[in-house]
Amino acid sequence: MSEEQKQPVFGIEKVYVKGISLELPNAPQIFLEQGTPVINVEVHTAAAQLDAGVFEAVLTVTVTSKLENDKTVFLVEAAQAGIFRISDVPQEDIEPLLGIACPNILYPYVREVISDMVVRAGLPPVVLQPMNFENAYQQQKQMQAAQQPATTH
Repeated sequence: MSEEQKQPVFGIEKVYVKGISLELPNAPQIFLEQGTPVINVEVHTAAAQLDAGVFEAVLTVTVTSKLENDKTVFLVEAAQAGIFRISDVPQEDIEPLLGIACPNILYPYVREVISDMVVRAGLPPVVLQPMNFENAYQQQKQMQAAQQPATTH
């Protein structure tokens, strides 16, 4: 009897907020200021293996809002994490799963957390635009390849 080929497994075990912070350094005076704020968004992904076939992926989004006079309206940072089960997947496919699929799953959660925190601070909601994690992953891989010295075999 031949051994059956195992089917690849990719599943979500848990989604949770790993960390969150909100700063309103110029409150309450900032609420009296006029002007259209400029929003800056930074995104960072990280992943680590917790156990055999179990990984944690973390998507951290930092949003800063400043007025034209460079006064900070708010700074909010949320680290949305997930525990994912990945097994019977070729080794070369695990890193793209952690760098593309996991952030795609976590992004709607972190968008909601950030919007909710900003509204709770008494400000208009921030609606983060959709993000292409596949492009971001490919750019990151290209930057890593460019930084490594060429090796000859």
